[in-house]
Parts: sequence; C-alpha cells; structure tokens
Amino acid sequence: MARLSVPSSQKALLLELKGLQEEPVEGFRVSLVDEGDLYNWEVAIFGPPNTHYEGGYFKARLRFPIDYPYSPPAFRFLTKMWHPNIYETGDVCISILHPPVDDPQSGELPSERWNPTQNVSVISLLNEPNTFSPANVDASVMYRKWKESKGKDQEYTDII
Repeated sequence: MARLSVPSSQKALLLELKGLQEEPVEGFRVSLVDEGDLYNWEVAIFGPPNTHYEGGYFKARLRFPIDYPYSPPAFRFLTKMWHPNIYETGDVCISILHPPVDDPQSGELPSERWNPTQNVSVISLLNEPNTFSPANVDASVMYRKWKESKGKDQEYTDII
C-alpha cells in the first residue's frame, strides 16, 4: 500500500501555525479559515500600544502558495485601513512579501525581500511604514508630513 506524501509546505505551515498559537506574537492572532485548509489563515491584529492604531482591531487573511516557504504569502486586510503600505483593496505592499527576484528597478535590496528563513510572524511588523515605496501615496504623503512636523500636522492621525 503506497503512502501519500504530504507537501513540505503543509509541514512548514503546520509548524508555524502551532508555534503562533502556542507562543502568540503580542497583538497578532491566527486561525485557519477552514479547518481542512492550511493555506488560508484568518488573522486578527490588535492595534499596538503607543501607535496610531492603538485600540484598533483589524481582520486580515494570509494566503500561502503551494511552494511556501520558497514563495511569500499574500496578505490582505479585510478591515479598511489607511496606511502607506496598504492598497485600497486591502493588499499589503511590504518588501518582505515580494518574491526573491532580481529586479534592479524595485529599489529593494535582496535582503529586504522574502526568503525561506523568514516566518509569518515577521508580517506583524507594520508599525513603521515604508514611505519610499508606498501602495497608498496619499497616506504616505500625510504620514511624512505628520512625522516631519513631529506630530503637529494632524491630517494623518485624524483619518486613521
């Protein structure tokens, strides 16, 4: 009787899910969208203290490719969010979620892109926006004005 082999991506995802559930990242909770599907995760992010998002509750989805961890997951917020690195669709644009391809036009170092040694807990680090490669240009401009004014320009904080 032949045994069915389990893809290495399932093994990796099971280990990461178990690790995040046993030792959760503060303000970041994960569960499966469907108990039989390790490739689709439901994510809850609680706005970190001392940030603009403090007190917020943000729902998101993580979708993993079959060749994970060699290719990055897709991360999409389901909750509307005003952030320089989040598209209007909720898709997240941060360099660690970009595939490890050689693209000199991107302005990103290979070390900033996805690699198999990273795990999904890294994705919880959205506190410091990248305003040099924004998904939401308006949010990026407002964030930079707020930062340069040392918090005096309130347009960004009023929106979020």
